[in-house]
Amino acid sequence: MDYHSKQLSISIEQSKLLGSALRVKILHALEDVPKTAKQVADQLGQTPGNIHYHIQRLYEGQLIDLIETKEIGGIVEKYYRAKSTWFNLKSDSKSVSGDASATRITTRLLLTTEQLEQFQSDLRDVLDQWGRKSPQDDWEGLLEYAVDISLREVNHEEPIMKENDEESSDEGKCIED
Repeated sequence: MDYHSKQLSISIEQSKLLGSALRVKILHALEDVPKTAKQVADQLGQTPGNIHYHIQRLYEGQLIDLIETKEIGGIVEKYYRAKSTWFNLKSDSKSVSGDASATRITTRLLLTTEQLEQFQSDLRDVLDQWGRKSPQDDWEGLLEYAVDISLREVNHEEPIMKENDEESSDEGKCIED
């Protein structure tokens, strides 16, 4: 069985860790072969420190496993592997659609405008392919499903420095808008 082929049930706190396209890319980089933060950084063209930070958050959130630790010339190398790249949010409440049985698939992607257009075209092709399939002779047992796909750009707004206000105790501190 593939190590990452199963869906992993996750909590709301764990799902918040997946709110970054970089972390999703890290999970995909770690899905087949255990790697160090340095190896993932090289693969993704990021700094080792940045990747190490995100790997630590994913590890603390139990979304990746520490597979092996090696000491080479006094340097400790830690090899991590993603538990999964598909996740199912555990919830006692109903989903956004109001249906507790609904499946919600969500991810973050880093795309150029051209890649976004290709992705949208690929999604349309998949939906067309399934829409054209007709049931065999027996319609009994068929259930109707609504498919709702939403793509939106994620705007990461920078914290705003509060303007100097002599009377404010928050002077010079970062606040979120």
